[in-house]
Amino acid sequence: MNNTGSPTDLQELAWINGEFLAPAEATIPALDRGFIFGDAVYEVIPAYAGKLFLLQPHLQRLARSLEITRIPNPKTDLQWRTLLTELARRCGSHDQSLYLQVTRGVAPRDHAFPDTEPTVFCMSRPLPVISDQQLQQGLSAITTEDIRWNYCHAKTTSLIANVMLRQQAVDAGADEAILLRDGLVTEGSASNVFVVIGGELITPPAGEQLLHGITRERIIQLAQRQGIAVAQRPITEQQLHQADEVCVSSSTKSILPVTRLDGSPVGKGLPGPVWLQLWEAYQAEVQAFGDQ
Repeated sequence: MNNTGSPTDLQELAWINGEFLAPAEATIPALDRGFIFGDAVYEVIPAYAGKLFLLQPHLQRLARSLEITRIPNPKTDLQWRTLLTELARRCGSHDQSLYLQVTRGVAPRDHAFPDTEPTVFCMSRPLPVISDQQLQQGLSAITTEDIRWNYCHAKTTSLIANVMLRQQAVDAGADEAILLRDGLVTEGSASNVFVVIGGELITPPAGEQLLHGITRERIIQLAQRQGIAVAQRPITEQQLHQADEVCVSSSTKSILPVTRLDGSPVGKGLPGPVWLQLWEAYQAEVQAFGDQ
């Protein structure tokens, strides 16, 4: 393991308790509340050419999640930036996905908040590669009832419902599950959702029922710059199924088209022109960022 401070070609590297080490070697006590209760929040930050992309909005969302869950923020923005930049630097200049998690800490098992120090764990892995097939043919998705709790705007590690919903999609031979609550779209099991109707890009409004995606917000900004009409308003199940285009976004996959929904084609069954325009704009921004 390289601890000299020089960049390497490491595929994965973790940081915990002030030490850089292989993820498989990172350990926490069994009584850590992140393990016992899922009492923790997290962030996933992409790094292009080894440089952290949209880091400040991610840190702002981390602070909001910590505030909602009443977990003390163990670091300042500058300390987070320094740690995550060093973690990415040690892994080299390839594209990475940086995961950070803050738990309420280690304490005897009791539902009430303990007086303890938070646990911080960070990890870098290669950014997932988006295949040509995904770009040319799009993704498939199913719709399913949103069974999650009511604080989905906090990015917590209590993800068993999301895991079950994603597996429901996998069992159906699909890539993603698009969630419905009271007949309205909230988000995907691990993504935000956009639809295109009559040339207008529409996404559900931010609220407690969905995660305020950093990539979601950047897609909205890019669409506005591209002259695409954008609206944040409720999307009904019927509108979802009748949309000209459906897209999903996340920090690790940017924005991808959904071309089959519940076994039927979306629009013409191929990636649509609005998605393509946004995809190209996003990739141009990433390229410019990496070249800085």
